[in-house]
Amino acid sequence: MSDCPRPISGPPAPADGLRGHCAALRSHARRLREGAAALEWRGPQGDAFRAEITALADRCATAADGFALAAAQLDGGRRRPRG
Repeated sequence: MSDCPRPISGPPAPADGLRGHCAALRSHARRLREGAAALEWRGPQGDAFRAEITALADRCATAADGFALAAAQLDGGRRRPRG
């Protein structure tokens, strides 16, 4: 699931590429978080490693938010239907 709406039909809009990057970054963030949760390494070093993975996932999510905002601005602030 993505928070980045895509147009249903018509010619590709310039914002479509941004929405594609947004979806990819959200997917990366989800996979990073899942990987950190599944990590069996325990102790201070494992905790530190999980924290680094979580920080990277947070940066991916923040970048995705930026791409989504830029795509919305290119669309004139209109929300497009999800597809």
